[in-house]
Amino acid sequence: MTSTAAPDGVMPTNELPQETLAFAHRMFDGARNGQTELLQAALGSGLPANLTNDEGNTLLMLAAYAGHVDLTRSLVERGGDPNRINDKGQSIVAGAVFKGHTEIVRILMAAGADARLGTPTAIQTARVFRRNDLFEVLGMKDDDLREEVPSIPAPPPSTS
Repeated sequence: MTSTAAPDGVMPTNELPQETLAFAHRMFDGARNGQTELLQAALGSGLPANLTNDEGNTLLMLAAYAGHVDLTRSLVERGGDPNRINDKGQSIVAGAVFKGHTEIVRILMAAGADARLGTPTAIQTARVFRRNDLFEVLGMKDDDLREEVPSIPAPPPSTS
């Protein structure tokens, strides 16, 4: 069987064995559900810390967005990249700001997260949601206050 791997060496998921896909889904579910021990064991056995799902979300992004402090810390310590952007252009730290996970924002920033990556950036997200308590943690500067921030879409009109 010949592989039709992409130029970057990534094999299309339709060529992966079903067991491999099931394992990957279990790891992503583990990140969402805060299963620190499961993921630590898998990482210790060679699972890439920056494993990415079909939407470009890494294990770290899923754990951080779900508010799992210990798992987020563990993934960062094992090489999870705090600056990975998913396929929608979203950053991990902006997601943590959006969800209100202050301790996770601190962990990501201490690990070198760039608060100016992604759309919207973490700084823009903090401004939109008036998270002034995170401005210093995110390294906000005066220039960041001059930058236009995306507006929150209005809810659709009620049909009742």
